Amino acid sequence: MIPTFAVVGHPNKGKSSIVATLAQDDSVRISAVPGTTVACREFPMRVDGEVLYKLIDTPGFQRARSVLAWMRERESTAAERPQIVREFVDAHRNGDQYADECELLSPLLDGAGILYVIDGSRPFGSEYQAEMEILRWTGQPSMALINMIGAADYTEQWSRALGQYFRIVRRFNAFTARFEKQLELLRAFGELNEDWREALLRAIASLERERHHRRQLSAREITDMIIDVLTSSITKKIAVDTAPEDHRSRIEARYRDSLQKRERRCRDVVERCYDYHGLVRQEAELDVMGGGLFSQQTWLMFGLSKTQLLVTGAAGGGAIGSGLDMALGGASLMLGAGIGALVGGAAAWYSQQHLSDARILGLPLGGTELRVGPMSNRNFPYVLLGRALFHHRVVAARTHAHREQLDVSDAAVASAAGALPAPMRKQFEQRFAALRRGGQDIAGRRWRSEFATLVEAAIVHSSAQTSLADASAS
Repeated sequence: MIPTFAVVGHPNKGKSSIVATLAQDDSVRISAVPGTTVACREFPMRVDGEVLYKLIDTPGFQRARSVLAWMRERESTAAERPQIVREFVDAHRNGDQYADECELLSPLLDGAGILYVIDGSRPFGSEYQAEMEILRWTGQPSMALINMIGAADYTEQWSRALGQYFRIVRRFNAFTARFEKQLELLRAFGELNEDWREALLRAIASLERERHHRRQLSAREITDMIIDVLTSSITKKIAVDTAPEDHRSRIEARYRDSLQKRERRCRDVVERCYDYHGLVRQEAELDVMGGGLFSQQTWLMFGLSKTQLLVTGAAGGGAIGSGLDMALGGASLMLGAGIGALVGGAAAWYSQQHLSDARILGLPLGGTELRVGPMSNRNFPYVLLGRALFHHRVVAARTHAHREQLDVSDAAVASAAGALPAPMRKQFEQRFAALRRGGQDIAGRRWRSEFATLVEAAIVHSSAQTSLADASAS
């Protein structure tokens, strides 16, 4: 039996927001305009294809007092009340007068539990009493959720009223409820119906495993991004008679763009890990050019540096010549051997400038290779890590009720790495130093896995510090 809950209440009290949060579904339509939900819509909570529970978004009550009056006219005993509710729906299902009431009551008649949502920032009124009485007549297990939309607080007043109609009353903000708070609510659901308890305990265990899996996937992606960015470089070969300065600004721009794109791709992957799709993100650009970026120039001939070429000398002339013949597919008319001899001999009697100016078949033998990156600034990896930890922390704490843009533009995000314990920072420094020395060559599967485990530990520590700060603030 899959536990199913209909989220009901007055219009514009946050019902759809609660559905979005508990179903972890950002496709739930949320609007400040009353009456946005006009028909019931089911949102299953799935993990690995298995439906753990279902939430039903419903329209709001419109004529509760009139509906209750109709029912009371037909009441004889309390035992008949659920049947009278059914008769009301059957009698008015195809009419317009009570369309919203019939729509929201239908899933309750089919066995759904009740999550009655009120706005605790507004005072209690008699119009709500009629709604609660109708829900009680259905005979379905029920819970009341006090959702705080505004700044005022009438929680105590509401608690006294709700306690007379509902077995369980909880304060729950769909926009700020962290994952642990959502699990607490599921445990409370299990107290409403004995048949749901085991299914909801399994659901909680599945959600906790899924949360851990999402954190692992995020850690792996952050690890891959850090390795890619810290070992990234861009090279460009230019002719010997071209000034390097004419190309340097363009290659630096390409380098900067490539690192920023890689970081943005990491952000997208982490957001998808937590089932967010199409988030609009506000984030300060990664400062790639701020010190530590450097350009290298290397004199090249056929892909060899000058030192390599001179060491190779005449003995390598034949090999170079043969390679050229093969590269030209015979079009060189077997001049490769001659070219090779020329190259080999040049090492003995050509000066560096002469060799740079040498041409064969009208093409220059030498040239310059410009290289930008990898970043050598020792603080840069911590900025990169800090930004990634901060982004993950904001995404993991966000609920699916939010519709505004994701703001990770905090100028102090780099402190997320600085706040890590000293032993953990030391381990990160060892990883960063290894990347500076060996680049991608040292980043084998096991090395990456161990690095990802370290990143995951940093994620856990960062999230725990945030939870402690939130607890202190409350």
